[in-house]
Amino acid sequence: MRVLGIETSCDETGIAIFDDQKGILSHQLYSQVKLHADYGGVVPELASRDHVRKTIPLIQAALLEAGLGKDDIDGIAYTAGPGLVGAILVGATIGRSLAMAWGKPAVAVHHMEGHLLAPMLEEQAPEFPFVALLVSGGHSMLVRVDGIGHYQLLGESIDDAAGEAFDKTAKLMGLDYPGGPLLSRLAEKGTTGRFHFPRPMTDRPGLDMSFSGLKTFAANTIAANGDDEQTRADIARAFEDAVVDTLAIKCRRALKETGLNRLVVAGGVSANRHLRAQLAELMESLNGDVFYPRTEYCTDNGAMIAYAGMQRLKAGVFEPLEVKAVPRWPLDTLDPV
Repeated sequence: MRVLGIETSCDETGIAIFDDQKGILSHQLYSQVKLHADYGGVVPELASRDHVRKTIPLIQAALLEAGLGKDDIDGIAYTAGPGLVGAILVGATIGRSLAMAWGKPAVAVHHMEGHLLAPMLEEQAPEFPFVALLVSGGHSMLVRVDGIGHYQLLGESIDDAAGEAFDKTAKLMGLDYPGGPLLSRLAEKGTTGRFHFPRPMTDRPGLDMSFSGLKTFAANTIAANGDDEQTRADIARAFEDAVVDTLAIKCRRALKETGLNRLVVAGGVSANRHLRAQLAELMESLNGDVFYPRTEYCTDNGAMIAYAGMQRLKAGVFEPLEVKAVPRWPLDTLDPV
């Protein structure tokens, strides 16, 4: 089976073709970073218009890269949510229309299920069950995963997602958009221990998280200490340490509560080297294993959508002619397959 995956939930247009025997046959990705940089964040209307311009040419490029035609495709998977509704509608409309024109089945994919299953694209794929930490610009959650669609939400951020907090704090420091990766690079120059940020919600039971207060703490620390380069680096170090420590504490707690010793980490923030190092130490201390997607599949991409869609198409799941777009879509409401 070969599935064409279409991802347009935010500011990246991702197209990929996945073969259940050979793996990824082609992978095309266009980022809108330059388009939104002048605004310091994603402008939904501009994102939607750029998806309109880029999606079909990228599909053509993916088919060309794989050396395939429309008759070689067995199904089409598209992101149906969560995300920006206008951006989702572009990919969903194109995906569903192509499926109808080509006489292929179509399946609507949950964006976060795509991230959750992205480590399955690697040679060393995790086995079920496991705990998944999903950390991105829009979501931070811990999920018990017993199979595809068998998801139990253990905890989530009650305000800003971890990636969102990174970007907002970076903006406070005058870093360009998207600021999260730039803040992490700045933190590498910082001195650990000069500033100490709180570890939100770690002194109480439960697995929910909160990161908006760290942004405010960073703003107050900047105001009180100036913004010379070393001070900014030290503040960035303290901020990143606080986020990483908080995520690690919550992961340890989730693994203990579930009795599992496999951890999957996915989403854009999963590429953070400091987070990876700390979680590697955590899992070594627990005699467990941690799994990640490769860096190119940490951020939004079509490969994860093609893979997730294939699993559902194989189980007989497909969409009627109506176009499905769900900007708010809880992960634990998905049907198991």
